[in-house]
Amino acid sequence: MTTEAFLRQLFDKAVEVADPMRSLARFLPRRPQGRLIVVGAGKASARMAEAVEAAWGPCEGLVITRYGYGRPCRGIEIVEAAHPVPDESGLKATARMLDLVKTAGEGDFVLALISGGASALLVAPAEGVSLAEKQAVNAALLASGAPIDKMNTVRKHLSRVKGGQLAAAAYPARMLSLLISDVPGDDPAFIGSGPTVGDVSAPDEALAILKQWKVEVPASVRAALAAPPRVLTPQDPRVSRVENVIYAAPKQSLTAAAALAESAGYDVRLLGDALEGEARDVGRAQAELALKIRASLHPGDRPVLLLSGGELTVTRRGNGVGGPNAEFCLALALALNGEDGIHAIACDTDGVDGAAEVAGAVIGPQTLGLASAAGFDPQAALAANDAHSFFAAIGSQVVTGPTLTNVNDFRAISIGR
Repeated sequence: MTTEAFLRQLFDKAVEVADPMRSLARFLPRRPQGRLIVVGAGKASARMAEAVEAAWGPCEGLVITRYGYGRPCRGIEIVEAAHPVPDESGLKATARMLDLVKTAGEGDFVLALISGGASALLVAPAEGVSLAEKQAVNAALLASGAPIDKMNTVRKHLSRVKGGQLAAAAYPARMLSLLISDVPGDDPAFIGSGPTVGDVSAPDEALAILKQWKVEVPASVRAALAAPPRVLTPQDPRVSRVENVIYAAPKQSLTAAAALAESAGYDVRLLGDALEGEARDVGRAQAELALKIRASLHPGDRPVLLLSGGELTVTRRGNGVGGPNAEFCLALALALNGEDGIHAIACDTDGVDGAAEVAGAVIGPQTLGLASAAGFDPQAALAANDAHSFFAAIGSQVVTGPTLTNVNDFRAISIGR
């Protein structure tokens, strides 16, 4: 097996561990007596709903997932909508979901299934803000390079469903919210913008974030952020009947990949499961570390594997097609400059890097040579944020299709003599 094939095997193991069909059932209580409603949103939510019905049988409910990520359910309705920029399908389905949970009474039980992607798939703009305006703000935030927690703070304060407002709609019913974390630090308030979690931020913080990251917004958005807060505080009684449980997170997937690598003879070094920052900057920094490690290795030493997770960002400078994992790999390859013995993979565990139907990429000592043979300039590709086109041209993309889960980025760098 080639090194790059083994790195792909590690990524597949990380995805497998986070599959809801393997991990969700043990976090479910016994099926509640009386009325049960299942709702959810995110790229993994349809798979989560499938796992719920495998354990509990057919259920009443509505779940919103990304186009192409639907799963067969016997009772729960699955609606597909757009991600990462919301659309009309998500808008209509969210309105129906809010209407559904509002019918729940004090003796009823609501199960919420939330994973990464819910921020775009749950669409209920604040009063006075149109869908088109919400779409524009979302797209601008994605291009700004702002970290996920900053983006989700803005999203909460421009929404009627995020920041605990889904839980408020279901109150006084009892609610269990099962979450798959895709955010650095695993804070439930930022997973899918926290539709079932109270929040301590204020609208003026959202305005400050827009200013800091130079995101221009229309007057209607500023007016919505000047209105009284709609996001619930953690002390609000309407979130008092909710139990939020993170049952899958990046650390579990990295641990599983590390165990597989150790069994194959690697010296595994975990750089963290919550890395943030500009993708190209992190790529250069990890290249520098990898070069230092390789220079320190002696004949007979075990190969070293650097593992990391988290959510990197891209500040859009050009008009290319890319994503943070591919951009990380491109910057890494440039900084390594064809160094022997170093190979890497970087992929998003949901199978979608940026907005492209590509999980990420692999690199090795041959990467820059393949680019030269294909007539592709890697520096120009990086400047244009065109990493996906670059790796497509040299046959080094990782394409998985829908993985039906989402515990964020997976990066592995193999270093040997």
